[in-house]
Amino acid sequence: MSLSRRLLLGAALVVLAIVAAMALFPGVIAPASPLSTDVRAALEAPSAAHWFGTDQSGRDVFSRVVHGAGRSVGIGLLATALALILGLVIGALSGIAPHPVDAVTMRVNDVLMAFPEFLIALVVVAVLGPGAVNVAIAVTLAAIPVYVRLARVQTRTLALAEHVEAAKILGVPPVQAFTRHVIPGVLGSLSVLATIGIGSSILAIAGLSFLGLGPTEPVPEWGLMLAGGRNVLGTAWWIAVFPGIAITLTVISATILGRTLRARAEGRVS
Repeated sequence: MSLSRRLLLGAALVVLAIVAAMALFPGVIAPASPLSTDVRAALEAPSAAHWFGTDQSGRDVFSRVVHGAGRSVGIGLLATALALILGLVIGALSGIAPHPVDAVTMRVNDVLMAFPEFLIALVVVAVLGPGAVNVAIAVTLAAIPVYVRLARVQTRTLALAEHVEAAKILGVPPVQAFTRHVIPGVLGSLSVLATIGIGSSILAIAGLSFLGLGPTEPVPEWGLMLAGGRNVLGTAWWIAVFPGIAITLTVISATILGRTLRARAEGRVS
């Protein structure tokens, strides 16, 4: 790996470590309440008292960005984990299912993959209604097809691998050989994909929240904060810019980490 790539990966890991600390220990990093209002301090520019300024209600933007990390990243991680598990189950079963079942499953999956994930999530939220839980469900359902495709391909490949065939010859039951030798390999490939998927999920959640389909005020959430600052962007840019920077850096960092892991898995990075 070249020096520039190492530095880029190092910067991404630092950003992700900071975001993780914000999500796990928000009260330590930002002791001020993200819900506390002070109309006398409304729309104050960034200063020593308020590092990221204040919003229309006088709430500290820095505190809201820090406390919003847990919700934005948490929902993204949950949606990605659920999509990985469901994609693993559906894809692995499709990979060993009879041809008609496999063909129908993959044709449905291909149709879903033809649509952008955000569009699918938007449709699901429109059906289920707004809210943090429904957003998590929507992002999960939108991400599943990608994991199903990869899980099915990896299952069919690993099922024919020499070590799996050798296990069967030695008398290992097919189900045990499948769960012990095939599933771990499939899960490893999906885990690498999920690292990239975390960034996509966070971005999708922020987008849905920006449209008013996610958590509602006064909950601190990055996408919701973006929506709250768009109408005063000319006079109070800090309300939208700082949560926007948080989203951008988190998504880019997760993508860099995921692509590096995928390159290592494919043997393209030494």
